Amino acid sequence: MKKYNRVMAGSKSAHAEMCFDEGFIGVDFDINVDLTGRVPEKWREFNKEFIPIFLAKNPGKSKIAAGLACGMTWKVSKDLKEGDIVITPDGNGRYRAGEITGPYVYAADKPLFHRRPVNWFPNLFDRTDMSQALQNSSGSIGTTCDLTKYAEELDRLIDGQIAPTLISTDETVEGSSVFALEKHLEDFLVANWSSTELGLNYNIFEVDGELVGQQFPSDTGPMDILAISKDKKELLIVELKKGRASDSVIGQIQRYMGYAQEELAEEGQTVKGVIIALDEDLRIRRALKVTRGIEFYRYQVSFKLLKQDA
Repeated sequence: MKKYNRVMAGSKSAHAEMCFDEGFIGVDFDINVDLTGRVPEKWREFNKEFIPIFLAKNPGKSKIAAGLACGMTWKVSKDLKEGDIVITPDGNGRYRAGEITGPYVYAADKPLFHRRPVNWFPNLFDRTDMSQALQNSSGSIGTTCDLTKYAEELDRLIDGQIAPTLISTDETVEGSSVFALEKHLEDFLVANWSSTELGLNYNIFEVDGELVGQQFPSDTGPMDILAISKDKKELLIVELKKGRASDSVIGQIQRYMGYAQEELAEEGQTVKGVIIALDEDLRIRRALKVTRGIEFYRYQVSFKLLKQDA
Protein backbone atom coordinates (compact mmCIF):
# COMPACT_ATOMS: atom_id res chain seq x y z
CA MET A 1 0.00 0.00 0.00
CA LYS A 2 1.33 3.41 -0.97
CA LYS A 3 1.96 5.66 2.03
CA TYR A 4 1.69 9.45 2.26
CA ASN A 5 3.92 11.26 4.75
CA ARG A 6 4.50 14.89 5.54
CA VAL A 7 8.24 15.42 5.89
CA MET A 8 9.73 18.75 6.97
CA ALA A 9 12.76 20.01 5.03
CA GLY A 10 14.68 21.17 8.08
CA SER A 11 13.52 23.40 10.91
CA LYS A 12 10.85 25.84 9.67
CA SER A 13 11.32 24.47 6.12
CA ALA A 14 14.76 26.09 5.94
CA HIS A 15 15.98 23.67 3.23
CA ALA A 16 12.75 23.27 1.25
CA GLU A 17 13.96 25.15 -1.83
CA MET A 18 17.17 23.10 -1.95
CA CYS A 19 15.19 19.85 -1.65
CA PHE A 20 12.85 20.86 -4.47
CA ASP A 21 15.71 22.02 -6.72
CA GLU A 22 17.98 19.03 -6.09
CA GLY A 23 15.30 16.33 -5.96
CA PHE A 24 15.53 14.82 -2.49
CA ILE A 25 14.17 14.85 1.05
CA GLY A 26 16.24 14.24 4.15
CA VAL A 27 16.94 14.63 7.85
CA ASP A 28 20.08 15.56 9.77
CA PHE A 29 19.76 14.79 13.46
CA ASP A 30 23.02 14.20 15.34
CA ILE A 31 23.62 10.73 13.91
CA ASN A 32 26.13 11.86 11.31
CA VAL A 33 27.33 8.50 10.03
CA ASP A 34 26.64 6.57 6.83
CA LEU A 35 23.64 4.35 7.56
CA THR A 36 23.93 2.29 4.39
CA GLY A 37 23.30 -1.32 5.39
CA ARG A 38 22.83 -0.35 9.04
CA VAL A 39 19.09 0.37 9.18
CA PRO A 40 16.99 -2.64 10.30
CA GLU A 41 13.39 -3.24 9.31
CA LYS A 42 12.12 -2.50 12.82
CA TRP A 43 12.58 0.98 14.29
CA ARG A 44 12.97 -0.26 17.85
CA GLU A 45 16.11 -2.15 16.81
CA PHE A 46 17.44 1.02 15.18
CA ASN A 47 16.66 3.06 18.29
CA LYS A 48 18.35 0.50 20.53
CA GLU A 49 21.63 1.01 18.66
CA PHE A 50 21.50 4.72 17.93
CA ILE A 51 19.84 6.30 20.98
CA PRO A 52 23.07 5.85 23.00
CA ILE A 53 25.02 7.42 20.13
CA PHE A 54 22.66 10.40 20.04
CA LEU A 55 22.78 10.85 23.81
CA ALA A 56 26.59 10.65 23.85
CA LYS A 57 26.71 13.58 21.44
CA ASN A 58 23.91 15.42 23.29
CA PRO A 59 24.40 14.67 27.03
CA GLY A 60 21.73 17.16 28.08
CA LYS A 61 18.98 15.59 25.99
CA SER A 62 16.27 13.25 27.30
CA LYS A 63 15.50 9.73 26.15
CA ILE A 64 12.32 11.15 24.62
CA ALA A 65 14.27 13.63 22.47
CA ALA A 66 16.70 10.88 21.46
CA GLY A 67 13.87 8.51 20.58
CA LEU A 68 12.18 11.12 18.39
CA ALA A 69 15.42 11.91 16.55
CA CYS A 70 16.21 8.26 15.93
CA GLY A 71 12.64 7.35 14.99
CA MET A 72 12.39 10.11 12.39
CA THR A 73 15.81 9.22 10.98
CA TRP A 74 14.65 5.60 10.61
CA LYS A 75 11.37 6.73 9.02
CA VAL A 76 13.07 8.67 6.21
CA SER A 77 16.02 6.31 5.76
CA LYS A 78 14.15 2.98 5.80
CA ASP A 79 10.39 3.05 6.32
CA LEU A 80 9.54 5.21 3.31
CA LYS A 81 9.56 2.97 0.24
CA GLU A 82 9.99 3.69 -3.45
CA GLY A 83 6.61 4.87 -4.75
CA ASP A 84 5.54 6.42 -1.43
CA ILE A 85 4.49 10.07 -1.48
CA VAL A 86 6.08 12.84 0.61
CA ILE A 87 4.34 16.17 1.22
CA THR A 88 6.66 19.00 2.22
CA PRO A 89 5.77 22.60 3.20
CA ASP A 90 7.69 25.33 1.42
CA GLY A 91 7.70 27.68 4.43
CA ASN A 92 5.23 30.10 2.86
CA GLY A 93 1.93 28.32 3.49
CA ARG A 94 2.15 26.04 0.46
CA TYR A 95 2.99 22.35 0.04
CA ARG A 96 4.71 20.34 -2.68
CA ALA A 97 4.34 16.58 -3.07
CA GLY A 98 6.71 14.11 -4.64
CA GLU A 99 7.37 10.41 -5.09
CA ILE A 100 10.24 8.55 -3.45
CA THR A 101 12.29 7.15 -6.34
CA GLY A 102 15.26 5.39 -4.79
CA PRO A 103 17.05 4.00 -1.72
CA TYR A 104 18.85 5.78 1.09
CA VAL A 105 21.80 8.05 0.22
CA TYR A 106 24.32 9.52 2.68
CA ALA A 107 25.39 13.06 1.72
CA ALA A 108 28.38 13.72 3.99
CA ASP A 109 29.01 17.33 5.09
CA LYS A 110 25.77 18.57 3.49
CA PRO A 111 22.49 19.71 5.04
CA LEU A 112 19.93 16.92 5.59
CA PHE A 113 22.64 14.30 5.06
CA HIS A 114 20.33 11.25 5.42
CA ARG A 115 18.51 11.50 2.08
CA ARG A 116 16.05 9.85 -0.26
CA PRO A 117 15.72 10.87 -3.93
CA VAL A 118 12.34 12.39 -4.80
CA ASN A 119 10.59 13.23 -8.05
CA TRP A 120 8.76 16.40 -7.04
CA PHE A 121 5.43 17.09 -8.75
CA PRO A 122 4.97 20.50 -10.42
CA ASN A 123 1.84 21.67 -8.61
CA LEU A 124 1.99 23.37 -5.22
CA PHE A 125 -1.16 23.66 -3.14
CA ASP A 126 -2.16 25.99 -0.33
CA ARG A 127 -2.67 24.87 3.23
CA THR A 128 -6.02 26.68 3.16
CA ASP A 129 -7.19 24.32 0.39
CA MET A 130 -6.96 21.37 2.79
CA SER A 131 -9.85 20.09 4.86
CA GLN A 132 -9.68 21.09 8.51
CA ALA A 133 -8.79 17.53 9.50
CA LEU A 134 -5.89 17.42 7.05
CA GLN A 135 -4.69 20.86 8.18
CA ASN A 136 -4.63 19.62 11.77
CA SER A 137 -2.77 16.41 10.92
CA SER A 138 -0.26 17.98 8.53
CA GLY A 139 0.49 20.68 11.08
CA SER A 140 1.48 18.20 13.78
CA ILE A 141 4.80 18.66 15.53
CA GLY A 142 7.79 16.66 14.36
CA THR A 143 9.77 16.09 11.21
CA THR A 144 7.45 13.38 9.86
CA CYS A 145 3.79 12.45 10.18
CA ASP A 146 1.68 9.83 8.42
CA LEU A 147 -1.09 11.26 6.22
CA THR A 148 -2.02 8.04 4.41
CA LYS A 149 -5.64 8.19 5.59
CA TYR A 150 -6.00 11.44 3.59
CA ALA A 151 -4.69 9.83 0.37
CA GLU A 152 -7.80 10.58 -1.69
CA GLU A 153 -7.86 14.25 -0.70
CA LEU A 154 -4.11 14.62 -1.20
CA ASP A 155 -4.33 13.10 -4.69
CA ARG A 156 -6.91 15.74 -5.61
CA LEU A 157 -4.73 18.53 -4.25
CA ILE A 158 -1.67 17.18 -6.06
CA ASP A 159 -3.69 17.17 -9.29
CA GLY A 160 -4.69 20.79 -8.71
CA GLN A 161 -8.28 20.05 -7.69
CA ILE A 162 -9.78 21.81 -4.69
CA ALA A 163 -12.51 19.93 -2.89
CA PRO A 164 -15.83 21.79 -2.58
CA THR A 165 -16.72 23.23 0.80
CA LEU A 166 -19.22 21.05 2.58
CA ILE A 167 -22.05 22.97 4.23
CA SER A 168 -24.07 21.13 6.83
CA THR A 169 -27.85 21.10 6.44
CA ASP A 170 -28.35 19.88 10.00
CA GLU A 171 -30.91 22.18 11.60
CA THR A 172 -30.29 20.85 15.11
CA VAL A 173 -28.00 23.62 16.31
CA GLU A 174 -26.99 21.96 19.54
CA GLY A 175 -26.10 18.64 17.94
CA SER A 176 -24.10 20.10 15.05
CA SER A 177 -22.17 22.54 17.24
CA VAL A 178 -21.20 19.81 19.69
CA PHE A 179 -20.08 17.59 16.81
CA ALA A 180 -17.92 20.37 15.36
CA LEU A 181 -16.32 21.17 18.70
CA GLU A 182 -15.66 17.52 19.49
CA LYS A 183 -13.79 17.09 16.19
CA HIS A 184 -11.20 19.57 17.49
CA LEU A 185 -11.16 18.35 21.10
CA GLU A 186 -7.47 17.43 21.06
CA ASP A 187 -6.34 20.73 19.54
CA PHE A 188 -8.56 22.66 21.94
CA LEU A 189 -7.16 20.80 24.94
CA VAL A 190 -3.57 21.39 23.83
CA ALA A 191 -4.20 25.09 23.16
CA ASN A 192 -5.87 25.56 26.55
CA TRP A 193 -3.77 23.12 28.54
CA SER A 194 -2.60 25.68 31.11
CA SER A 195 -6.23 26.45 32.00
CA THR A 196 -7.13 22.84 32.78
CA GLU A 197 -6.74 20.87 36.00
CA LEU A 198 -4.05 18.76 34.36
CA GLY A 199 -2.13 21.89 33.41
CA LEU A 200 -1.67 22.76 37.08
CA ASN A 201 0.77 19.89 37.60
CA TYR A 202 1.89 18.81 34.12
CA ASN A 203 3.35 20.36 30.97
CA ILE A 204 2.90 18.91 27.49
CA PHE A 205 6.31 17.55 26.56
CA GLU A 206 8.69 19.90 24.75
CA VAL A 207 12.09 19.44 23.14
CA ASP A 208 14.21 22.58 22.70
CA GLY A 209 11.12 24.72 23.26
CA GLU A 210 9.14 22.88 20.58
CA LEU A 211 5.92 21.12 21.59
CA VAL A 212 6.32 17.44 20.69
CA GLY A 213 3.86 15.79 23.07
CA GLN A 214 0.82 15.87 20.77
CA GLN A 215 0.33 12.65 18.76
CA PHE A 216 3.58 11.30 20.18
CA PRO A 217 4.66 8.11 18.33
CA SER A 218 4.87 4.71 19.97
CA ASP A 219 5.17 1.15 18.67
CA THR A 220 1.40 0.60 19.09
CA GLY A 221 0.21 3.88 17.59
CA PRO A 222 0.42 7.57 18.50
CA MET A 223 -0.42 8.78 21.99
CA ASP A 224 -2.88 11.68 21.95
CA ILE A 225 -0.85 13.67 24.49
CA LEU A 226 2.41 12.99 26.32
CA ALA A 227 3.03 15.30 29.29
CA ILE A 228 5.52 15.50 32.14
CA SER A 229 5.03 16.66 35.71
CA LYS A 230 6.47 20.03 36.61
CA ASP A 231 8.91 18.32 38.99
CA LYS A 232 9.99 15.96 36.11
CA LYS A 233 9.23 12.87 38.20
CA GLU A 234 6.22 11.53 36.27
CA LEU A 235 5.19 11.05 32.64
CA LEU A 236 1.49 11.44 31.85
CA ILE A 237 -0.25 9.70 28.95
CA VAL A 238 -3.59 11.27 27.93
CA GLU A 239 -6.03 9.35 25.74
CA LEU A 240 -9.02 11.29 24.35
CA LYS A 241 -12.33 9.75 23.33
CA LYS A 242 -14.81 12.00 21.56
CA GLY A 243 -17.88 10.18 22.83
CA ARG A 244 -18.54 7.54 25.47
CA ALA A 245 -15.52 5.54 26.55
CA SER A 246 -15.70 1.75 26.84
CA ASP A 247 -13.42 -0.62 28.72
CA SER A 248 -11.36 -1.31 25.56
CA VAL A 249 -9.60 2.03 26.10
CA ILE A 250 -8.05 0.61 29.29
CA GLY A 251 -5.93 -1.84 27.31
CA GLN A 252 -5.04 0.85 24.79
CA ILE A 253 -3.72 3.32 27.34
CA GLN A 254 -1.96 0.54 29.27
CA ARG A 255 0.00 -0.31 26.10
CA TYR A 256 1.07 3.33 25.78
CA MET A 257 2.01 3.43 29.46
CA GLY A 258 4.07 0.26 29.12
CA TYR A 259 5.91 1.73 26.15
CA ALA A 260 6.55 4.97 28.03
CA GLN A 261 7.84 3.11 31.07
CA GLU A 262 10.17 0.92 29.01
CA GLU A 263 11.34 3.31 26.31
CA LEU A 264 10.85 6.91 27.50
CA ALA A 265 11.05 7.14 31.28
CA GLU A 266 14.32 8.22 32.84
CA GLU A 267 15.60 6.44 35.94
CA GLY A 268 13.20 7.04 38.83
CA GLN A 269 10.35 8.41 36.68
CA THR A 270 6.89 6.89 37.00
CA VAL A 271 4.11 6.77 34.40
CA LYS A 272 0.45 7.70 34.86
CA GLY A 273 -2.54 7.54 32.49
CA VAL A 274 -5.60 9.75 32.06
CA ILE A 275 -8.65 8.97 29.92
CA ILE A 276 -10.83 11.92 28.88
CA ALA A 277 -14.25 11.26 27.35
CA LEU A 278 -17.73 12.73 27.12
CA ASP A 279 -19.15 9.94 29.23
CA GLU A 280 -18.37 6.50 30.63
CA ASP A 281 -20.26 3.24 30.72
CA LEU A 282 -20.61 0.62 33.46
CA ARG A 283 -17.84 -1.57 32.02
CA ILE A 284 -15.18 1.11 32.18
CA ARG A 285 -16.24 2.08 35.72
CA ARG A 286 -15.81 -1.53 36.80
CA ALA A 287 -12.44 -1.85 35.04
CA LEU A 288 -11.08 1.39 36.51
CA LYS A 289 -11.88 0.27 40.05
CA VAL A 290 -9.22 -2.45 39.79
CA THR A 291 -6.78 -0.60 37.53
CA ARG A 292 -3.89 1.31 39.04
CA GLY A 293 -2.34 4.48 37.70
CA ILE A 294 -5.21 5.52 35.41
CA GLU A 295 -7.74 8.27 36.08
CA PHE A 296 -10.91 9.22 34.20
CA TYR A 297 -12.09 12.74 33.36
CA ARG A 298 -15.30 13.85 31.64
CA TYR A 299 -15.36 16.86 29.38
CA GLN A 300 -18.30 19.16 28.71
CA VAL A 301 -19.03 21.02 25.48
CA SER A 302 -21.23 24.11 25.67
CA PHE A 303 -22.22 26.93 23.33
CA LYS A 304 -23.78 30.23 24.39
CA LEU A 305 -24.97 33.43 22.75
CA LEU A 306 -24.86 36.52 24.97
CA LYS A 307 -26.94 39.47 23.82
CA GLN A 308 -25.16 42.80 24.13
CA ASP A 309 -27.03 45.95 25.09
CA ALA A 310 -27.13 48.66 22.43
